[in-house]
Amino acid sequence: MENIALIESFSEFKDDKLIDRVTLMAILEDVFRNALKKKFGSDDNFDIIINPDKGDMEIWQRRVIVADDDLDLDHLEITLTDARKIEPDFEIGEEVSEEVKLIDLGRRAILALRQNLISKIHEHDNTNLYKQFKDLVGDIYTAEVHHVRPRVVILVDDEGNEIVLPKEKQIPSDFFRKGDNVRGIIESVELKGNKPQIIMSRTSEKFLEKLFEQEIPEVFDGLILVKNVVRIPGEKAKVAVDSYDDRIDPVGACVGMKGSRIHGIVRELGNENIDVINYTTNTQLYITRALSPAKISSIKIDEENKRAEVFLKLEEVSKAIGRGGHNIKLAGQLTGYELDVIREGNVAEEEDDVELTEFSDEIEAWVIEEFAKIGLDTARSILKQDVNDLVRRTDLEEETIQDVMKILNDEFNS
Repeated sequence: MENIALIESFSEFKDDKLIDRVTLMAILEDVFRNALKKKFGSDDNFDIIINPDKGDMEIWQRRVIVADDDLDLDHLEITLTDARKIEPDFEIGEEVSEEVKLIDLGRRAILALRQNLISKIHEHDNTNLYKQFKDLVGDIYTAEVHHVRPRVVILVDDEGNEIVLPKEKQIPSDFFRKGDNVRGIIESVELKGNKPQIIMSRTSEKFLEKLFEQEIPEVFDGLILVKNVVRIPGEKAKVAVDSYDDRIDPVGACVGMKGSRIHGIVRELGNENIDVINYTTNTQLYITRALSPAKISSIKIDEENKRAEVFLKLEEVSKAIGRGGHNIKLAGQLTGYELDVIREGNVAEEEDDVELTEFSDEIEAWVIEEFAKIGLDTARSILKQDVNDLVRRTDLEEETIQDVMKILNDEFNS
């Protein structure tokens, strides 16, 4: 056959792309029929027989025998003289089947046919890839770093599929090198032209939820339910858990002895601080647990506007707010309530207190802002704090904090 080279290339497609025989036959027939339509105007009188496993293919053209003097001959007809070259006993009106060689289509048609085949194969692969990863959206996936760019990391899985991890989907502390294995969830699959773009995320709440499923057997088995997850990637997260089995302590099972079970999750997330709390339908209790480690004095709830006034002693305010305001922000997101902190304290002392902004001529604005991030916005609220604790909870040096303490003490002792 003159079409051996092309047929061999079809076999290569089958091996490389792992396309099943039925699908390959359908693609090949579609490609050849398009080529026949282009050359002859119609493919109605052509039969295509393909065997991609053996690497052979036949195209047969069926034509009706007409008289030699028929001047309006078309591709559906053949003259009696030409028909008898195929079989000497043919008669007018009979149907002749004759094999068409690929070489008869012309070199340019063969090149176009091959290009069309490549395009159809890629289209098939992209469709399958899109469907495959659409089914994986929301699941954890592992791939290897192939290329690191300023705004994106390109990953490749074991099958050579390209996965994109954008900068905004990376945890701030993430640092990747070529060859590193990276875990995340498949967040979305988007079609860019005809090619699917697979997006991975490590900042999604769903990623943390799926890590709980992977690392904690009771969650995987459904004995413990993850009711809600909120997080500030790389900084802090809160996870509400529940169990229908009263014999199981959901928080204890998730955290493990001395944090043994949750340690792997924390490490995976760049040492993200994870608070695990017991879920409850009791709103006051839920808010109280969500604001841990602060101890709440009382809560006043406005159900209609989904707001809650949380009353705390002065020394508990900074704990409730947390570093950078993370604790109260996440508590609000977890419970679904806008939380307003109301300070409780000595009335005389509060009246004697001074807003920290009043010291802006002696204390730099960014230092005042650092204290405000952890809920300390008055002189006395800072003076009640331990210096070492402030060093731990802010980005301030001990010397800076000592200087501020001195300025504030001088105010009340003068």
